[in-house]
Amino acid sequence: MNISSPRAAYIHIPFCVHRCGYCNFAVVAGRDDLVEPLLAALAMELSWLGEPREVDTLYFGGGTPTYLAPDPLRRLCELALHWHPLAVGYEWTVEANPGDLDAERLAVLAEQGVNRLSLGGQSFHAEKLKLLERDHTGADIERAVSLSRQVAMSVSLDLIFGVPGETLDQWQADLRHAIDLGPDHISTYGLTFEQGTQFWNRRERGELRQADEELERDMYLMAIDTLALAGFEHYEVSNFAKPGYHSRHNETYWSGRGYFAVGPGASRYVEGRRQTNHRSTTTYLDRIEKGESPVAEEECLSDEQRARESLVFGLRRLEGVARAEFAVRTGFELDELAGETIQRFVRIRMLADDGERVRLTREGLLVSDSLWPELL
Repeated sequence: MNISSPRAAYIHIPFCVHRCGYCNFAVVAGRDDLVEPLLAALAMELSWLGEPREVDTLYFGGGTPTYLAPDPLRRLCELALHWHPLAVGYEWTVEANPGDLDAERLAVLAEQGVNRLSLGGQSFHAEKLKLLERDHTGADIERAVSLSRQVAMSVSLDLIFGVPGETLDQWQADLRHAIDLGPDHISTYGLTFEQGTQFWNRRERGELRQADEELERDMYLMAIDTLALAGFEHYEVSNFAKPGYHSRHNETYWSGRGYFAVGPGASRYVEGRRQTNHRSTTTYLDRIEKGESPVAEEECLSDEQRARESLVFGLRRLEGVARAEFAVRTGFELDELAGETIQRFVRIRMLADDGERVRLTREGLLVSDSLWPELL
Protein backbone atom coordinates (compact mmCIF):
# COMPACT_ATOMS: atom_id res chain seq x y z
CA MET A 1 0.00 0.00 0.00
CA ASN A 2 1.24 3.46 -0.89
CA ILE A 3 1.85 5.48 2.30
CA SER A 4 2.26 9.23 1.92
CA SER A 5 3.20 11.84 4.53
CA PRO A 6 0.15 13.01 6.52
CA ARG A 7 -1.63 16.14 5.41
CA ALA A 8 -3.80 16.42 8.54
CA ALA A 9 -3.08 17.20 12.20
CA TYR A 10 -5.07 16.92 15.43
CA ILE A 11 -4.37 18.65 18.76
CA HIS A 12 -6.18 17.47 21.89
CA ILE A 13 -7.15 19.95 24.60
CA PRO A 14 -8.50 17.98 27.59
CA PHE A 15 -10.04 20.77 29.67
CA CYS A 16 -13.74 20.94 30.52
CA VAL A 17 -15.78 22.77 33.13
CA HIS A 18 -17.43 19.45 33.96
CA ARG A 19 -17.20 15.86 32.73
CA CYS A 20 -20.61 14.91 31.35
CA GLY A 21 -21.97 11.58 32.53
CA TYR A 22 -21.84 9.95 29.08
CA CYS A 23 -18.32 11.17 28.21
CA ASN A 24 -15.50 8.67 27.76
CA PHE A 25 -12.95 11.05 26.20
CA ALA A 26 -9.60 12.05 27.67
CA VAL A 27 -10.92 14.93 29.77
CA VAL A 28 -9.94 16.74 32.96
CA ALA A 29 -12.25 19.12 34.84
CA GLY A 30 -11.43 21.88 37.30
CA ARG A 31 -7.67 21.92 36.65
CA ASP A 32 -6.85 25.43 35.45
CA ASP A 33 -3.43 24.91 37.04
CA LEU A 34 -2.59 22.49 34.19
CA VAL A 35 -3.20 24.95 31.32
CA GLU A 36 0.31 26.39 31.18
CA PRO A 37 2.03 23.00 31.71
CA LEU A 38 -0.10 21.57 28.86
CA LEU A 39 0.90 24.35 26.45
CA ALA A 40 4.54 23.73 27.33
CA ALA A 41 4.12 19.97 26.83
CA LEU A 42 2.39 20.44 23.47
CA ALA A 43 5.25 22.71 22.38
CA MET A 44 7.74 20.00 23.35
CA GLU A 45 5.81 17.16 21.67
CA LEU A 46 5.34 19.19 18.48
CA SER A 47 9.06 19.99 18.42
CA TRP A 48 9.72 16.26 18.06
CA LEU A 49 8.39 16.56 14.51
CA GLY A 50 11.85 17.96 13.76
CA GLU A 51 10.58 20.47 11.21
CA PRO A 52 7.27 22.15 10.37
CA ARG A 53 4.85 19.87 8.48
CA GLU A 54 2.35 21.58 6.20
CA VAL A 55 -1.21 20.26 6.43
CA ASP A 56 -4.47 20.68 4.55
CA THR A 57 -6.63 20.20 7.65
CA LEU A 58 -6.01 21.12 11.28
CA TYR A 59 -8.36 20.12 14.10
CA PHE A 60 -8.47 21.20 17.76
CA GLY A 61 -10.53 18.65 19.71
CA GLY A 62 -11.25 17.90 23.33
CA GLY A 63 -12.34 18.28 25.93
CA THR A 64 -13.15 21.85 25.10
CA PRO A 65 -10.50 23.92 23.28
CA THR A 66 -12.59 27.07 23.86
CA TYR A 67 -12.32 26.46 27.61
CA LEU A 68 -8.97 28.25 27.28
CA ALA A 69 -8.97 31.99 27.97
CA PRO A 70 -8.23 34.26 24.98
CA ASP A 71 -4.49 34.64 25.66
CA PRO A 72 -3.61 30.92 26.02
CA LEU A 73 -5.99 30.17 23.13
CA ARG A 74 -4.05 32.60 20.94
CA ARG A 75 -0.73 31.05 21.98
CA LEU A 76 -2.06 27.58 21.22
CA CYS A 77 -3.05 28.70 17.72
CA GLU A 78 0.35 30.31 17.10
CA LEU A 79 2.10 27.16 18.32
CA ALA A 80 0.04 24.95 16.05
CA LEU A 81 0.63 27.18 13.02
CA HIS A 82 4.38 27.15 13.59
CA TRP A 83 4.60 23.36 13.40
CA HIS A 84 1.68 22.80 11.06
CA PRO A 85 1.53 25.65 8.55
CA LEU A 86 -1.65 25.54 6.53
CA ALA A 87 -1.79 24.89 2.80
CA VAL A 88 -3.84 27.03 0.43
CA GLY A 89 -7.52 26.13 0.71
CA TYR A 90 -7.11 24.68 4.22
CA GLU A 91 -9.80 23.65 6.70
CA TRP A 92 -9.15 24.52 10.37
CA THR A 93 -11.76 23.24 12.82
CA VAL A 94 -12.03 24.04 16.52
CA GLU A 95 -14.50 22.24 18.81
CA ALA A 96 -16.43 24.58 21.09
CA ASN A 97 -18.88 24.45 23.95
CA PRO A 98 -21.80 26.89 23.54
CA GLY A 99 -21.61 27.67 27.26
CA ASP A 100 -18.15 29.22 27.25
CA LEU A 101 -17.84 30.53 23.69
CA ASP A 102 -17.86 34.33 23.57
CA ALA A 103 -17.08 37.10 21.11
CA GLU A 104 -13.52 37.56 22.45
CA ARG A 105 -12.58 33.91 22.00
CA LEU A 106 -14.16 33.82 18.55
CA ALA A 107 -12.24 36.95 17.58
CA VAL A 108 -8.98 35.22 18.55
CA LEU A 109 -9.87 32.15 16.47
CA ALA A 110 -10.92 34.24 13.48
CA GLU A 111 -7.78 36.40 13.51
CA GLN A 112 -5.62 33.25 13.64
CA GLY A 113 -7.40 31.82 10.60
CA VAL A 114 -9.83 29.26 12.04
CA ASN A 115 -12.59 28.81 9.46
CA ARG A 116 -14.78 26.06 10.91
CA LEU A 117 -16.40 25.70 14.33
CA SER A 118 -17.74 22.39 15.68
CA LEU A 119 -20.37 23.11 18.34
CA GLY A 120 -21.22 20.46 20.93
CA GLY A 121 -24.86 21.50 21.17
CA GLN A 122 -26.46 18.04 21.66
CA SER A 123 -30.01 19.39 22.18
CA PHE A 124 -32.22 22.47 22.57
CA HIS A 125 -34.47 20.88 25.21
CA ALA A 126 -33.77 22.05 28.76
CA GLU A 127 -34.64 18.71 30.37
CA LYS A 128 -32.59 16.72 27.87
CA LEU A 129 -29.59 19.01 28.38
CA LYS A 130 -29.97 18.63 32.14
CA LEU A 131 -30.03 14.84 31.91
CA LEU A 132 -26.94 14.92 29.67
CA GLU A 133 -25.30 17.17 32.29
CA ARG A 134 -24.57 19.89 29.74
CA ASP A 135 -23.71 23.34 31.11
CA HIS A 136 -25.44 25.36 28.39
CA THR A 137 -28.94 26.15 27.16
CA GLY A 138 -30.60 26.10 23.76
CA ALA A 139 -30.28 29.90 23.72
CA ASP A 140 -26.50 29.53 24.18
CA ILE A 141 -26.36 27.42 21.00
CA GLU A 142 -28.28 30.09 19.08
CA ARG A 143 -25.95 32.80 20.39
CA ALA A 144 -22.83 30.77 19.47
CA VAL A 145 -24.05 30.22 15.91
CA SER A 146 -24.87 33.92 15.55
CA LEU A 147 -21.43 34.97 16.83
CA SER A 148 -19.76 32.50 14.46
CA ARG A 149 -21.62 33.92 11.48
CA GLN A 150 -20.44 37.42 12.41
CA VAL A 151 -16.84 36.32 11.80
CA ALA A 152 -17.78 34.35 8.64
CA MET A 153 -17.02 30.95 10.19
CA SER A 154 -18.52 27.69 8.94
CA VAL A 155 -20.57 25.93 11.64
CA SER A 156 -21.01 22.24 12.41
CA LEU A 157 -23.51 21.22 15.10
CA ASP A 158 -23.52 17.95 17.09
CA LEU A 159 -26.84 16.46 18.24
CA ILE A 160 -27.50 13.40 20.44
CA PHE A 161 -30.61 11.21 20.20
CA GLY A 162 -31.88 8.22 22.16
CA VAL A 163 -31.61 9.90 25.57
CA PRO A 164 -33.60 8.13 28.33
CA GLY A 165 -37.19 9.35 28.23
CA GLU A 166 -36.83 11.19 24.92
CA THR A 167 -39.73 10.91 22.48
CA LEU A 168 -39.75 10.89 18.69
CA ASP A 169 -41.54 14.26 18.70
CA GLN A 170 -38.84 15.79 20.92
CA TRP A 171 -36.12 14.55 18.59
CA GLN A 172 -38.01 15.94 15.60
CA ALA A 173 -38.16 19.31 17.38
CA ASP A 174 -34.39 19.24 17.97
CA LEU A 175 -33.78 18.53 14.29
CA ARG A 176 -36.14 21.31 13.17
CA HIS A 177 -34.55 23.78 15.59
CA ALA A 178 -31.07 22.88 14.33
CA ILE A 179 -32.11 23.24 10.68
CA ASP A 180 -33.70 26.63 11.36
CA LEU A 181 -30.37 27.89 12.76
CA GLY A 182 -28.79 27.20 9.38
CA PRO A 183 -25.56 25.33 10.20
CA ASP A 184 -23.45 24.03 7.33
CA HIS A 185 -22.98 20.59 8.87
CA ILE A 186 -24.86 18.44 11.39
CA SER A 187 -23.63 15.29 13.14
CA THR A 188 -26.15 13.02 14.88
CA TYR A 189 -25.15 10.38 17.41
CA GLY A 190 -27.19 7.83 19.32
CA LEU A 191 -26.39 8.01 23.03
CA THR A 192 -24.00 5.24 24.02
CA PHE A 193 -23.27 3.90 27.49
CA GLU A 194 -19.49 3.46 27.63
CA GLN A 195 -17.97 1.35 30.37
CA GLY A 196 -16.22 3.57 32.91
CA THR A 197 -18.64 6.49 32.53
CA GLN A 198 -21.16 7.65 35.10
CA PHE A 199 -24.01 6.81 32.71
CA TRP A 200 -22.79 3.21 32.53
CA ASN A 201 -22.77 2.99 36.32
CA ARG A 202 -26.20 4.62 36.61
CA ARG A 203 -27.65 2.20 34.08
CA GLU A 204 -26.17 -0.74 35.99
CA ARG A 205 -27.82 0.58 39.17
CA GLY A 206 -31.15 0.95 37.34
CA GLU A 207 -31.15 4.76 37.56
CA LEU A 208 -31.10 5.18 33.77
CA ARG A 209 -32.85 3.12 31.16
CA GLN A 210 -31.43 2.91 27.66
CA ALA A 211 -33.76 3.93 24.85
CA ASP A 212 -35.67 1.15 23.09
CA GLU A 213 -33.83 -0.19 20.05
CA GLU A 214 -36.80 0.37 17.74
CA LEU A 215 -37.16 3.95 18.95
CA GLU A 216 -33.47 4.64 18.28
CA ARG A 217 -33.91 3.15 14.81
CA ASP A 218 -36.87 5.43 14.12
CA MET A 219 -34.94 8.46 15.41
CA TYR A 220 -32.00 7.74 13.13
CA LEU A 221 -34.24 7.28 10.09
CA MET A 222 -36.06 10.48 11.00
CA ALA A 223 -32.74 12.35 11.02
CA ILE A 224 -31.82 10.93 7.60
CA ASP A 225 -35.12 11.91 6.02
CA THR A 226 -35.59 15.27 7.76
CA LEU A 227 -32.07 16.50 7.01
CA ALA A 228 -32.27 15.31 3.39
CA LEU A 229 -35.44 17.35 2.88
CA ALA A 230 -33.60 20.36 4.35
CA GLY A 231 -30.85 20.08 1.73
CA PHE A 232 -28.21 18.20 3.73
CA GLU A 233 -26.18 15.45 2.05
CA HIS A 234 -25.93 12.30 4.15
CA TYR A 235 -22.29 11.52 3.37
CA GLU A 236 -21.19 9.37 6.33
CA VAL A 237 -23.07 7.18 8.80
CA SER A 238 -23.45 9.98 11.38
CA ASN A 239 -22.72 13.07 9.30
CA PHE A 240 -24.78 15.41 7.13
CA ALA A 241 -23.58 18.49 5.27
CA LYS A 242 -24.73 21.21 2.94
CA PRO A 243 -23.02 20.83 -0.47
CA GLY A 244 -19.34 21.78 -0.20
CA TYR A 245 -19.23 21.51 3.61
CA HIS A 246 -18.15 17.93 4.30
CA SER A 247 -15.68 17.61 7.18
CA ARG A 248 -12.45 17.28 5.21
CA HIS A 249 -10.48 16.43 8.34
CA ASN A 250 -12.74 13.53 9.25
CA GLU A 251 -12.65 12.36 5.65
CA THR A 252 -8.90 11.90 6.16
CA TYR A 253 -9.72 9.28 8.81
CA TRP A 254 -12.46 7.65 6.75
CA SER A 255 -10.26 7.37 3.67
CA GLY A 256 -7.49 5.63 5.65
CA ARG A 257 -4.93 8.40 5.11
CA GLY A 258 -2.36 9.35 7.75
CA TYR A 259 -2.57 12.13 10.33
CA PHE A 260 -0.39 13.76 12.99
CA ALA A 261 -1.66 14.20 16.56
CA VAL A 262 -0.43 15.54 19.90
CA GLY A 263 -1.87 15.85 23.39
CA PRO A 264 -3.19 13.50 26.09
CA GLY A 265 -5.12 10.59 24.59
CA ALA A 266 -4.36 11.73 21.03
CA SER A 267 -3.92 9.06 18.35
CA ARG A 268 -1.73 9.51 15.27
CA TYR A 269 -1.31 7.39 12.17
CA VAL A 270 2.03 7.99 10.46
CA GLU A 271 3.80 5.71 7.96
CA GLY A 272 1.52 2.78 8.75
CA ARG A 273 2.12 2.99 12.50
CA ARG A 274 -0.67 3.90 14.90
CA GLN A 275 0.27 5.42 18.25
CA THR A 276 -1.98 6.61 21.08
CA ASN A 277 -0.78 8.85 23.89
CA HIS A 278 -1.58 8.17 27.54
CA ARG A 279 -5.13 9.27 28.36
CA SER A 280 -4.27 10.72 31.77
CA THR A 281 -3.38 14.39 31.40
CA THR A 282 -1.09 14.34 34.44
CA THR A 283 0.71 11.20 33.26
CA TYR A 284 1.09 12.72 29.80
CA LEU A 285 2.56 15.91 31.28
CA ASP A 286 4.91 13.97 33.55
CA ARG A 287 6.28 11.92 30.68
CA ILE A 288 6.79 14.91 28.39
CA GLU A 289 8.50 16.91 31.17
CA LYS A 290 10.94 14.01 31.63
CA GLY A 291 11.62 13.87 27.90
CA GLU A 292 9.93 10.48 27.70
CA SER A 293 7.53 9.26 25.05
CA PRO A 294 3.87 9.81 26.03
CA VAL A 295 2.80 6.86 23.85
CA ALA A 296 0.73 4.26 25.74
CA GLU A 297 -0.30 2.04 22.82
CA GLU A 298 1.35 1.33 19.51
CA GLU A 299 0.81 -1.00 16.58
CA CYS A 300 2.27 -1.34 13.12
CA LEU A 301 -0.40 -2.49 10.70
CA SER A 302 0.32 -5.00 7.96
CA ASP A 303 -0.66 -4.18 4.39
CA GLU A 304 -3.71 -6.42 4.73
CA GLN A 305 -4.77 -4.83 8.03
CA ARG A 306 -4.50 -1.38 6.48
CA ALA A 307 -6.54 -2.52 3.49
CA ARG A 308 -9.27 -3.99 5.70
CA GLU A 309 -9.43 -0.82 7.81
CA SER A 310 -9.62 1.20 4.62
CA LEU A 311 -12.55 -0.96 3.50
CA VAL A 312 -14.47 -0.42 6.75
CA PHE A 313 -13.81 3.31 6.86
CA GLY A 314 -14.78 3.57 3.21
CA LEU A 315 -18.07 1.77 3.79
CA ARG A 316 -18.95 4.27 6.53
CA ARG A 317 -19.22 6.84 3.76
CA LEU A 318 -22.48 6.79 1.82
CA GLU A 319 -20.64 6.75 -1.51
CA GLY A 320 -19.13 3.41 -0.49
CA VAL A 321 -16.00 1.78 -1.90
CA ALA A 322 -15.13 1.69 -5.61
CA ARG A 323 -13.35 -1.53 -6.61
CA ALA A 324 -10.88 0.08 -9.04
CA GLU A 325 -9.91 2.92 -6.71
CA PHE A 326 -9.57 0.53 -3.75
CA ALA A 327 -7.18 -1.72 -5.68
CA VAL A 328 -4.97 1.19 -6.72
CA ARG A 329 -4.88 2.67 -3.20
CA THR A 330 -4.38 -0.52 -1.18
CA GLY A 331 -2.81 -3.01 -3.59
CA PHE A 332 -5.62 -5.49 -2.83
CA GLU A 333 -8.54 -6.55 -4.99
CA LEU A 334 -11.71 -6.02 -2.99
CA ASP A 335 -13.17 -9.43 -3.87
CA GLU A 336 -10.00 -11.30 -2.98
CA LEU A 337 -9.84 -9.50 0.37
CA ALA A 338 -13.46 -9.80 1.50
CA GLY A 339 -15.58 -10.95 -1.43
CA GLU A 340 -17.37 -13.79 0.37
CA THR A 341 -18.32 -11.63 3.36
CA ILE A 342 -19.46 -8.78 1.11
CA GLN A 343 -21.72 -11.06 -0.93
CA ARG A 344 -23.22 -12.52 2.24
CA PHE A 345 -24.13 -9.02 3.39
CA VAL A 346 -25.51 -8.29 -0.08
CA ARG A 347 -27.79 -11.32 0.15
CA ILE A 348 -29.27 -10.11 3.43
CA ARG A 349 -29.55 -6.57 2.00
CA MET A 350 -27.06 -4.89 4.33
CA LEU A 351 -24.82 -3.95 1.38
CA ALA A 352 -25.51 -3.10 -2.25
CA ASP A 353 -23.08 -4.08 -5.02
CA ASP A 354 -23.43 -2.88 -8.62
CA GLY A 355 -20.20 -4.52 -9.75
CA GLU A 356 -18.18 -1.31 -9.59
CA ARG A 357 -18.96 -0.02 -6.10
CA VAL A 358 -20.08 -1.50 -2.75
CA ARG A 359 -22.10 0.61 -0.34
CA LEU A 360 -24.32 0.36 2.73
CA THR A 361 -28.06 0.02 2.14
CA ARG A 362 -30.60 1.89 4.28
CA GLU A 363 -30.99 -1.26 6.38
CA GLY A 364 -27.21 -1.62 6.58
CA LEU A 365 -26.89 1.91 7.93
CA LEU A 366 -28.99 0.91 10.92
CA VAL A 367 -26.68 -1.93 11.97
CA SER A 368 -23.38 -0.88 10.42
CA ASP A 369 -21.33 -1.28 13.61
CA SER A 370 -22.24 -4.97 13.72
CA LEU A 371 -20.87 -5.53 10.20
CA TRP A 372 -17.37 -4.16 10.70
CA PRO A 373 -15.86 -6.95 12.85
CA GLU A 374 -16.48 -9.51 10.11
CA LEU A 375 -14.79 -7.31 7.51
CA LEU A 376 -11.81 -6.60 9.77
